[in-house]
Amino acid sequence: MDRPAAVDAAAGPGYSAPMDWIDFLQWPAMVATVVGAWLVASGRKYKRNYGFWCFLIGNVLWSVWGWREGAWALLVLQVCLAALNIRGTAKTEQG
Repeated sequence: MDRPAAVDAAAGPGYSAPMDWIDFLQWPAMVATVVGAWLVASGRKYKRNYGFWCFLIGNVLWSVWGWREGAWALLVLQVCLAALNIRGTAKTEQG
């Protein structure tokens, strides 16, 4: 639950509210997305396959964060990207 702004203001200058655990999800989501992009660009099939799985992990993390924050466009984007990543995973496993 968010703290009222008055509570943070009363804490004094230089105070920053503690990070909610859900806000922390942005960082592993970003790392999974960047690693996925790096791996998908590989010339090796097994690395591309791992890249799509990294993307899917990032999609889940971004979706959890987006749901909690009410970022509905981000949530819809992650569902669409997850569908593309599932397709990419299937295609790399086939050939």
